Amino acid sequence: MKNLHLVFILALALCSFSIFAQEHTEIIKKELQFSKVNSKNLLTINNVNGNISVEGYSGNKILLEVKKTISGKTQAKLELGKKEVELGIYQEDDGMIIYTKTPCSDVRYEKSDDDSWRWRTWKNNCNWGSGVHFNFDIIVKIPYDLNIDISTVNDGDILVKNVSGEVKANNINGNIALKKIAGKTHAHTINGDVDIKYSKNPGKDSKYYSLNGDINAYFKKGLSAKLTFESFNGEFFTNIDKIEMMPTLVQKKAKGKGVKYKIGGKSNMKVGSGNVLLDFETFNGNVYVKEL
Repeated sequence: MKNLHLVFILALALCSFSIFAQEHTEIIKKELQFSKVNSKNLLTINNVNGNISVEGYSGNKILLEVKKTISGKTQAKLELGKKEVELGIYQEDDGMIIYTKTPCSDVRYEKSDDDSWRWRTWKNNCNWGSGVHFNFDIIVKIPYDLNIDISTVNDGDILVKNVSGEVKANNINGNIALKKIAGKTHAHTINGDVDIKYSKNPGKDSKYYSLNGDINAYFKKGLSAKLTFESFNGEFFTNIDKIEMMPTLVQKKAKGKGVKYKIGGKSNMKVGSGNVLLDFETFNGNVYVKEL
């Protein structure tokens, strides 16, 4: 009976392995440049499955290396994935986007609610790709001061280091690590930690969020900021001695012909003269703010 049970387990394991047993891997390398070089240049990277690593350097080109892996339930599915899944690169005005191009993706450059331009790449209600899995591990070297907006969804972490431009990083099922950064920051993940270490304290308002993870933020000595913190199950820890508790924030929003006020929700603190707003929010994680 034990031998029969073992055979059954092995059969299940082999069956699971064979679901995506067909696999193809290739390395893609490219050198890219903006047609218009200015302080507003924005590099957007929209990944679906896989890691993203971005590092600043002293050159003026974008050096891109991508490990592309396609898996298929059958050989036919593998060939479909090889044909239909590509590395997409699109440029418009001051922006450039690197993305996963499939029959379910579509690049659009459109103005959003906050009156800024944003890329849109994913089609809703698209059922392409049953039996096909794809993974892009993206490594990019960029000019130090380039602004970046990067995101991935599954099977990947985000790493950014040595960047002085603005950084926006979004993840769903993975961590975010930002090292030696200096600009305005927006870091948001659902299932992962957010770890940030500044080479220079940010001069603009920044926001940090994790639903199911901790936030570790390391600033340079002499931080001057307003800090807000909100969590359902988490706590706030800091090594900053001179931190002042402030009154609860009152949020004012227009509603119809009147005004709606919301009181409470976030702890409000001040360090130094409070030059910028640093907003921290978790649901099931702690926040650690330290000066180094």
